[in-house]
Amino acid sequence: MEALRLILRYAHLIGFALLLGGAIVQYLSGVIRINKAVLWGATIQLITGIALAAPFDRDPALNHVKVGVKGVIALLIFIAVFVPRNKESVAKGHFFAIIGMTLVNAAIAVFWR
Repeated sequence: MEALRLILRYAHLIGFALLLGGAIVQYLSGVIRINKAVLWGATIQLITGIALAAPFDRDPALNHVKVGVKGVIALLIFIAVFVPRNKESVAKGHFFAIIGMTLVNAAIAVFWR
């Protein structure tokens, strides 16, 4: 069971890298739009995050409030990425909100104990 949890965590980190890296590359290219890396990253983040919240045998116990907050933010990121995925460009504020929510979600994972 521990191996499965570690594989899911690894996939979760890959999703984070795709989401944030894809967004930064897209911003630096000068055309602000949702590319495939951002879409795949948001999808992987959401799916692996849900799987990581599954009731594995853990010590210490899962912090349900933290998982709930991260889940809501991950769902908002996914919606913010999925809805405008086929548009030629996305508003800067919308794009920066995706990046900001991604960074906030990572900060919650690291700093909330």
